[in-house]
Amino acid sequence: MKSGYAHVNNIDMYYEIHGKGLPLVLIHGGGSTIGTTFGIVLPMLAQTRQVIAVELQGHGHTKDIDRPLSFEQDADDVAALLKQLNISKADIFGFSNGGSTAMQIAIRHPEVVRKLVVASAAYRRDAFYSEFWTFMPQASLENMPKPLQDEYLKITNDLQGLRTMHDRDKQRMLDFKDWPADALRSIQVPVLFIDGDKDVVKPEHTIEMYRLVPNARLAIFPGGHGEYIGEIMFRSAHSKLPELTVTMVNEFLDI
Repeated sequence: MKSGYAHVNNIDMYYEIHGKGLPLVLIHGGGSTIGTTFGIVLPMLAQTRQVIAVELQGHGHTKDIDRPLSFEQDADDVAALLKQLNISKADIFGFSNGGSTAMQIAIRHPEVVRKLVVASAAYRRDAFYSEFWTFMPQASLENMPKPLQDEYLKITNDLQGLRTMHDRDKQRMLDFKDWPADALRSIQVPVLFIDGDKDVVKPEHTIEMYRLVPNARLAIFPGGHGEYIGEIMFRSAHSKLPELTVTMVNEFLDI
């Protein structure tokens, strides 16, 4: 593994490169890091691919700057990183907020995308259950999942930075506006949509996205938010779901 920082769009974006082969970019979820989202599946994926895992503005090793958070800006940052790394085209795997960012990369920078894996992501507010929107205005650092807090503090030892990340991610979701359906219809690359049947994103919404994108595949796994990749809140030493997911993702990317 090698790691570094790339100065893109006024931020110093942290990235790691694992393995060899065709490039696959991993984009973590909100409030998360490379390790909390992809810690289980990254080594499996890196057995056959060059995995480029990133940390977005204000997350993990990538420090925040005075600039609004948006999926569009994150997409521009990742595309700029690929240009700096001299990667002309890559597969993209985004989870949760990272999945929305992955779709925005395909919408805004289609020339850099070969295939997409979009996991537990949304393009409309009604993708989420009503309980999500009831909770979100009251969300605070005190009820942020402790494993996510611990990982951020292990990396940065910066409590104020953690609070800022939480509050800005919360505001991003409160400000989130629906995308037009035509934005998804414009995605021409093959896309694998993944969701859990007990996820925060309704399976019906994932099915809707699958029907909007012209060249899409669909997988619905049993379990909660990211359980199928061993996301830190659903990490189990006994689950075979992450291994199954990696097998399926590799087959999709190899077609």
